[in-house]
Amino acid sequence: MGHCWSKFLRIFKCLYGDSKDDEELYSELTSKNVHIITTIQSWEEKLTEATRDGKILVANFSTPWSGPCRSIAPTYGELADKYPSLMFLTVDVDTLAEFSTSWEISATPTFFFIKEGRQVDKFVGADKVQLPKKIAAVANATRV
Repeated sequence: MGHCWSKFLRIFKCLYGDSKDDEELYSELTSKNVHIITTIQSWEEKLTEATRDGKILVANFSTPWSGPCRSIAPTYGELADKYPSLMFLTVDVDTLAEFSTSWEISATPTFFFIKEGRQVDKFVGADKVQLPKKIAAVANATRV
């Protein structure tokens, strides 16, 4: 994915005149309770905040232009509104290509569930039935 993928995206956006930046594209797809992560600093801040507040962090490694990512985004936003006890992030794999590679992202969307800085679960795909079940299970586990 890395460098070649980012280069492809820049060429694609240039050829097809996509003047929106990634944050604009994501803002069309998410709720106000989903934090868009485009820098390592913002990732670290949210990870620290979630750990401090005892929240499980749900990290959606995604791209704003991908069909599956776009199709699951409304569901992800609804889940973020439904479960305020969890912290929801969307990590832009194009902007943070090296960081995403370090998480071994092979498909988007990929969702990680992180508690106290450690991965506790993972879900791959844009399944609108299974993702809510997975998030409900994680949210219920935090109430015990």
